[in-house]
Formats: sequence, structure tokens, C-alpha cells
Amino acid sequence: MVDWRTVPTRTEERSMFKEFKEFAFKGNLIEIAVGLVLALAFVAVVTALVDGVIMPIVAAIFGKPNFDDITFTIGDGVVRIGTFITALVNFLIIAWVLFLIVKAANRLMPKKEEETGPTEIELLTEIRDSLRTRNV
Repeated sequence: MVDWRTVPTRTEERSMFKEFKEFAFKGNLIEIAVGLVLALAFVAVVTALVDGVIMPIVAAIFGKPNFDDITFTIGDGVVRIGTFITALVNFLIIAWVLFLIVKAANRLMPKKEEETGPTEIELLTEIRDSLRTRNV
């Protein structure tokens, strides 16, 4: 049996649609979407850097282009620790590049001057002075 008290009315449906529209088209949500698209494009750049520049240097030093061949066996199982090491190296490279980008962006962005309000002591002094003038 349907409880008619919980079924939304037309005005509630419009209100919900309006609320969703406000949420979906907020500036922050659009900024997040743009950031996500840029991050996905950035993945291709970092992958090219890792595969085309960093890993050939690793191959020149260690003789192999990645660490995927590093394995050991436990009984019948093969533990591919090299795959983890390769992923860890990729992560560290990506983290380092992102760190450098954020550091450069912070230098280029103008610093916001913080709005400093009155200190607690100044507020208390103002309250005290106001009370004195009221009592006089």
C-alpha cells in the first residue's frame, strides 16, 4: 500500500529539480569537471615522460626498461614484486611532477591579502568602552 504522505507533490518535484539544477551548474562543479579533464590529459603527458624518457634511462642503468621481470616464487606461486616496483616508480615520478607544477602555480598566483578583523583584545576594549559610555 502506498503512503501518500511520502509521495512528492508537483511543487516539491519542481523544488527538487531546481535544487538539482543549482547543484549541477554551480561554478565549483564545473571547475572540478575541467580539472578532471585536464588531469586525464596530464596522464598521457606523464605516461609519455615515464615510458619515453625515464624508463629508457632505467634500462641503460639496469639493463631492462622496467622492473616487471623481478619475481620470486613461493611454492607454486609467483610473486611479481617488479610490477609493484614499476608502479611505485611511476607514482613517485607523477607525484614529483605534480609537486613542481603546484609549486610553480603558487608562485605565479597573486597572494590574497587576508582580511584581518579586529583582534580579541580590540573587541573586548571596544565592548568595555561602549559599556562605560552607556553607564555614564
